[in-house]
Amino acid sequence: MQKGFRQASFSDRLKETARAKQAQLERARAKAPANDPGFAERQQNRAAAAVARAARQAERKAAGAEALKREAENQASAEAARLEALKAEESARETERVLIAEREKARAAEQKLARDARYAARKTRQKK
Repeated sequence: MQKGFRQASFSDRLKETARAKQAQLERARAKAPANDPGFAERQQNRAAAAVARAARQAERKAAGAEALKREAENQASAEAARLEALKAEESARETERVLIAEREKARAAEQKLARDARYAARKTRQKK
């Protein structure tokens, strides 16, 4: 004869759950990387790689800053050269204006002399 099926009580289910959790925890501890003999070496390698990576990043950042500084200096010198060229051009224009003004004064003086000469010639013709 068969015995009847016995249903697990609440306390049995709690005990079974606690045993399952304990077994899972033991399996996790067994697989923990700290138990692995190469774990410390891998950690050191990772730390060394991180330090090297940080050094490369710092070098790239410094190189970038240096490039920006050179570019700014180049732009400043180009701007200074452009301003110097503008000043030279303005000076040349001013010199040209002065020359034109002097030529205009000379031409006006010549015209006045020619006009005065015509006037004087006309006056002498009228007196005769």
